[in-house]
Amino acid sequence: MKDFEYFSPKTVEEALSLLSQYKGEAKIIAGGQSMLVVMRQGLLSPEYVVDIKGVTALDYMTYDDRNGLRIGALTTHRTIEKSPIIEKHFRVLSEMERNLATIQTRNWGTIGGNLCHGDPAGDPAPVLIALDAKLKLKSLSGERIVAMEGFSKDMLEVDLEPDEMLIEIQVPAPRPHTGVAHEKLMVMQGDAGIVGAAVSITVKPKDGVCEDARIVISNAASVPMRVREAEKRLIGKVVNAPLLTEACEIASAEADPPSDVHASAEYRREMVKVFVRRAAGRAFEIAKTE
Repeated sequence: MKDFEYFSPKTVEEALSLLSQYKGEAKIIAGGQSMLVVMRQGLLSPEYVVDIKGVTALDYMTYDDRNGLRIGALTTHRTIEKSPIIEKHFRVLSEMERNLATIQTRNWGTIGGNLCHGDPAGDPAPVLIALDAKLKLKSLSGERIVAMEGFSKDMLEVDLEPDEMLIEIQVPAPRPHTGVAHEKLMVMQGDAGIVGAAVSITVKPKDGVCEDARIVISNAASVPMRVREAEKRLIGKVVNAPLLTEACEIASAEADPPSDVHASAEYRREMVKVFVRRAAGRAFEIAKTE
């Protein structure tokens, strides 16, 4: 790796001051599970590295029915996985985290670092999009709130200015009669998903009509991608097996998957059908019991 100057701020303000001072030349490291790999590959060579792991004010998690879930950007994957709050109100996040890398990685890696890395194969982003999450970003000049859905711009590129940092993830309280599920194709448990799907379905309890749906696929485009035409196929109709199959076919057609050493684009398209179907089926079953 190229030499760099290292800073270890202890407060948000100190970190933001460094980002402002070295705007465009500094990069944040929040755990290093992803960025160090990119640096070793020579794809990123910052002059200054700002290590915010010691900013303990960003390591928290709160929940209430009015404001929903608030997760500090430096909360570790393992904390989310083991949290009773998450298990009670957002079980899909616990399930997702249990399949994210190894325990060692989850013990150190942070949710904010994962999201800001912008990997289209990442697991948290599609689940948070399905949950309609928002992100709080901060710089010395102020704060802004952006939808998780629009945060990823391209592969390894996110909507984050050079002098900004992610502060908080905000997830609204769950809607009644809503089920959310996440599935991914892995060679081994903990691997990055060759293809993944996160689905949220809200139904009318009396007749099983879909009131709302969010279907998000991962590693099937350059960003985590909502397949809106597939969602439209479900909304306003009684959910059943043939309808879910139709939605999966539409999702596959909407996808724009890459070909790489792990899978061809054609194979990924077929797996989109399979894993959207699995996630949607589970989400529907959960919705009927909530």
